[in-house]
Amino acid sequence: MLDERMVANLHVHALRLSEAHADREPYVLFQASTIAALLDGAYEGDLTFAELARHGDLGLGTLNGLDGEMIALDGSFYRADIEGLVHPVPASARTPFAVVVPFEAAVDVGLPGPLDHFGLLGLIEQHSDSAACAVRVDGEFELVRARSVPRQSPPYRPLAEVAAEQHVFELHDVSGTLVGFRFPDYASGLEVVGHHLHFISEDRTRGGHVLECRPRVGRLRLDPSSDLHVELPPGVELGEGHVDEQALARIEGAG
Repeated sequence: MLDERMVANLHVHALRLSEAHADREPYVLFQASTIAALLDGAYEGDLTFAELARHGDLGLGTLNGLDGEMIALDGSFYRADIEGLVHPVPASARTPFAVVVPFEAAVDVGLPGPLDHFGLLGLIEQHSDSAACAVRVDGEFELVRARSVPRQSPPYRPLAEVAAEQHVFELHDVSGTLVGFRFPDYASGLEVVGHHLHFISEDRTRGGHVLECRPRVGRLRLDPSSDLHVELPPGVELGEGHVDEQALARIEGAG
């Protein structure tokens, strides 16, 4: 069941594919499916990346079959495989879960100096005012510790089982961009509560789901929003499924 604060503070619009592409004013945040559905093993979606691109130019997610970590940056879509190698995503590929935004920074600040992972998350909190927001950090990183998971085949297992087989890798002394989102507690079941970040290197060759990072220098940009448009694939209903937040934090490496 949806938290009443989500309805009041994060205006959620749930539509099916046929409705989602009618002419309408664009929503600030656009999401395919829900994190609860992904946790339950709903790894097949009906939204193509060509369709997803109509709703935003920055974001993250995955591909059908849980085939890698998706990074959307400057209108291009990339997939980080289990070795952390990055590949362009074909427009015809489909996603079971993604969040994108037509990114326009309302906050633009330089990092105060070298930060550890929790220092960066604290800076995001300081400037997010507890709101839902898109995050972009461009900079030089002493370390990015990241992961991806192997492509899955039916019958699909829950995400907690798949995450036990994740491939973790480290990138050292790398320039690139963190992209992702910060969602408040009342978005539980719909989104990853807290910070959900993916990374792509400046040369677009390495990337993945961020478990830890240590930026040396860079800029933090935030795009806050109170509007969220959720497209529900067949078989997924808004508010269904139970999310164990502690288990999800372990899966996501969330801080």
